[in-house]
Amino acid sequence: KPGEQNHPKESSSLQCMHLAVVACGDRLEETLIMLKSAVLFSNRRLCFHIFAEDSLKPEFEKKLKEWPSSYTKKFESNIYPITFSVGNAQEWKKLFKPCAAQRLFLPVILKDVDSLLYVDTDVLFLRPIDDIWHLLREFNSTQLAAMAPEHEIPKIGWYSRFARHPYYGTTGVNSGVMLMNLTRIRSTQFKNSLIPGGLTWEEMLYPLYQKYKNYITWGDQDLLNIIFYFNPECLYVFPCQWNYRPDHCMYGSNCRGAEEEGVSILHGNRGVYHDDKQPTFKALYEVIRDFPFEDNLFQSLYYPLQSKFLDTVHTLCGRIPQVFLKQIEKTMKKVYENRVIVYLGANHRY
Repeated sequence: KPGEQNHPKESSSLQCMHLAVVACGDRLEETLIMLKSAVLFSNRRLCFHIFAEDSLKPEFEKKLKEWPSSYTKKFESNIYPITFSVGNAQEWKKLFKPCAAQRLFLPVILKDVDSLLYVDTDVLFLRPIDDIWHLLREFNSTQLAAMAPEHEIPKIGWYSRFARHPYYGTTGVNSGVMLMNLTRIRSTQFKNSLIPGGLTWEEMLYPLYQKYKNYITWGDQDLLNIIFYFNPECLYVFPCQWNYRPDHCMYGSNCRGAEEEGVSILHGNRGVYHDDKQPTFKALYEVIRDFPFEDNLFQSLYYPLQSKFLDTVHTLCGRIPQVFLKQIEKTMKKVYENRVIVYLGANHRY
């Protein structure tokens, strides 16, 4: 029935939260740190779908096996080659960044997956994936994907100033964090600018790309904006704290949700984890990268983070450390409480 496709299917005896990422070139480390942040905080079992160049596959397998068993038992991982089901593979590969267009084909490739969270490699989870996964339940009967706005303020937003193609809403949407009900995507006929009738997702992709390829700057993200411009009823828009980027603080703080609740998902685009332009973002990346898996979260993650943040207070993003720390502190308290309760419960039996 309509409205009942929102809940992901059961995977074995536990419900699995499906997380997809596309990694090419030098994105191995970044992807592993993203997966690490997902496993550190999440409660329910995770299913990773990693799309990677052939040369990276053995590296991913080796590194994931090195994680301690207390964490490897929390997820299963599948690694896939880069493939495009329609059109010219070389053209898709060259669209924006290497392999980025792969995300457009997830509904076609992952035929047995009902719902999925796609993230870019430069994303870090500062709270359990369970919390964004719950947003699937908030979809109405026509919504089949969720993204955050590209910007909060139209006059400084990229799409509202420069786009030469249709885009969603007043500022466009950012596709770095995208929640998808794949079952619905596969069964929907999409309105489009190609023919008067509807087209399926797969039928639409290549002709749409051909029509707009000379006007798009941000590759697959622009194609998604075009699709949802013609089908706005299909998109659920979640607030900026679920896809928090340097743009939200480098021009002054403009993500109210993060100010109130803290950052839920950090998106370090513009390469900010690897240069010194936004030290607050880099600090978070390095602390999660260096955290020894089974150490105490407060001692080996939270306190080093606080001290690194002291060095960033002179920067625009560093002036608001509580925005970055609020959710991660809350999450760690919960993880700690759960472990203490489990420990006390185990002792209580004897």
